[in-house]
Amino acid sequence: MRGDLHVRWLGRREFASALALQEELVAQRRVDDSLGDELLLLEHQPVYTIGRTSDQTSLRDAAHLPHPVFPINRGGQATYHGPGQLVGYPILDLRRCGQDLHRYLRWLEDLLIGLLEVYGIRAAPRPGLTGVWVEDRKIASIGVGVRHWITMHGFALNVSGDLSPFDHIVPCGISNVRMTSIEIESGQKFSVEEIANRSKEIFLDRFSEFRLDKHAQSSLI
Repeated sequence: MRGDLHVRWLGRREFASALALQEELVAQRRVDDSLGDELLLLEHQPVYTIGRTSDQTSLRDAAHLPHPVFPINRGGQATYHGPGQLVGYPILDLRRCGQDLHRYLRWLEDLLIGLLEVYGIRAAPRPGLTGVWVEDRKIASIGVGVRHWITMHGFALNVSGDLSPFDHIVPCGISNVRMTSIEIESGQKFSVEEIANRSKEIFLDRFSEFRLDKHAQSSLI
């Protein structure tokens, strides 16, 4: 616990159980705003998800995908989660951080860029596209949901392993996107738990600043 943020490593989880846990944590914070913020770090069994949109074309042929599909309450098009990918679900009360969703998304991108720098990977955002890229290759996806200013869902960072399940969809609705991973870009193999431990430190180090900066700005209004 640092800066009132509790980080948990959950290991490998089925998507449904992780979603149920997020729902539970969000519901608790809606009725008790004294509860602290949480970050769930985990890895999923293979699954596709798609956000709240009437346009399902990014799934291509959903009936013939090799893994289950979950429609969920986040923004964005289809993506894939599976072994070798670090998934992070921040459960944050943005009422304590200025109620600024755009700033929250940019903060997540900056954290992931800082994490990748640790492994010698120069990453950056791309104008008009949420997520993190290494040149023209996408290494991390971000899609969040917000209920009464409490966040759920979050980010997925490709660490290692098989990226071919992305070939069955149009990742994030971006045609001809190339997916990459820490393993591909660094030439080294890392476990998801190892990357999770490093990301935990970065989140803890920067979370207080994220909250305090916005509180300072609010006090000037």
